[in-house]
Amino acid sequence: MTPAAAELAFRAAAVALLLVLAASLLSDFRNVLAARLGAAFALGSAAHAVSYSVGTSSLVPAWHAPLIALSTGNIVVFWLFTRALFDDEFRLRRWHGLTWALVAAFSFVSCLWIAPGGHVRVAVTAVNLIVLGFIALAIVQTIASWSADLVERRRRVRIFIVCAAALYGGLNALLQILAGSDVGDVANTVNTGVLASIVTAIAYAMMRVDGADLFPAAAEAAPAIAASQPVGEDAADQKLIDALMRLMADERIYRQENISIGVLAGRLKIPEYRLRRLINQGLGYRNFNVFLNSHRIEEAKAALADPAQAEVPVITIAMDSGFQSLGPFNRAFKAVTGVTPTEYRRLKVNAV
Repeated sequence: MTPAAAELAFRAAAVALLLVLAASLLSDFRNVLAARLGAAFALGSAAHAVSYSVGTSSLVPAWHAPLIALSTGNIVVFWLFTRALFDDEFRLRRWHGLTWALVAAFSFVSCLWIAPGGHVRVAVTAVNLIVLGFIALAIVQTIASWSADLVERRRRVRIFIVCAAALYGGLNALLQILAGSDVGDVANTVNTGVLASIVTAIAYAMMRVDGADLFPAAAEAAPAIAASQPVGEDAADQKLIDALMRLMADERIYRQENISIGVLAGRLKIPEYRLRRLINQGLGYRNFNVFLNSHRIEEAKAALADPAQAEVPVITIAMDSGFQSLGPFNRAFKAVTGVTPTEYRRLKVNAV
């Protein structure tokens, strides 16, 4: 088989797998933001598989330009996908769509006007520096939020998905910046082969994890805080759950600044993985921050409903409950109660 034929076969295999993956995500989890972004990322990656070539050229076929623009804009989708993948409460904002549009538009203009105008190296370098920037953001997001994920199997799969995609995208961006205009068919064949292999590995990894673990079927309300939550049959686990709830109720450890699952595990003298399992399987939480915020919000609700604290500013109640700023408190409070803290206080006052 010639290098050109092998390259075509790899491209076709990658596109086919990506389209199947996108269709599967939309079919099974169309109401979940992370799954929709995953499907969008798969479709953008299909555009990349069709249009990408190693090396630089000032002459890009007109029909390639939209595909290249979609491929470049896909790095923004990848960043948003990693955010939604590690944070069940993440929501899209208008500026996210605007960011995607700006990146895709710049890539489109680079293909049709900047590069043909004699600035091919400038265009290629600028586009790929943007790609590297969003890959860096995705990696930082992954590192920052990975430890809060309490579902062990999806933690492993998520880190693999992000690392594999970031490694491929980063190496390709660097290669485009450093490569000349003529790198040969072998380089493109190797590149498409690597892409097809990575797509296959990601699809295989996702199939090995329960879909409900990776993408929750629906946003569920946080479990009620109670010492009598369902736990496993192991008496030792029950004692640990009781000890954990005492830390929450009596010491209010959730108020502690920068409290982490490692610190909490240290207080209970157990490994982190065991504490993750207890909070996830015993108390029903999927995210450590949601677990902490549920306690913080219960304390805030009590304070907001207390007539004696009617003049205490909302931000003071938020800070006293363990939140570091007003914005995250307002978002978390409304996600749980359906109203803002100010509205909640007004409703409680009117009910008296």
